[in-house]
Amino acid sequence: MITGKQRAFLRKISHGMSPVFQIGKDGVTDELLTGISQALNKRELVKISILETALLDTRRTCDEVAAKLNAEPVQAIGNKFIIYRRSDEEKYRKIDLKGLRTE
Repeated sequence: MITGKQRAFLRKISHGMSPVFQIGKDGVTDELLTGISQALNKRELVKISILETALLDTRRTCDEVAAKLNAEPVQAIGNKFIIYRRSDEEKYRKIDLKGLRTE
């Protein structure tokens, strides 16, 4: 579980990011989850957008994806959401939530 201060730090980092994935009318599929998981291992912080044709609630979808991937929901606003998961591989760890800094 991340604190409010850590969540704010992650929101600040993600502000300039572009969405890496789009969820369409097929919704949250196993292939999508696999791709997001791989991206989280390399980036730790991922922004995802939901297309209008998907007819999904952003907050619920964010929570669902985060739960399935053992990640932390950072923010869900409009049709975009951000999730964070510390990388399993040390060479990809760029975000230090204890020191609130990036490398």
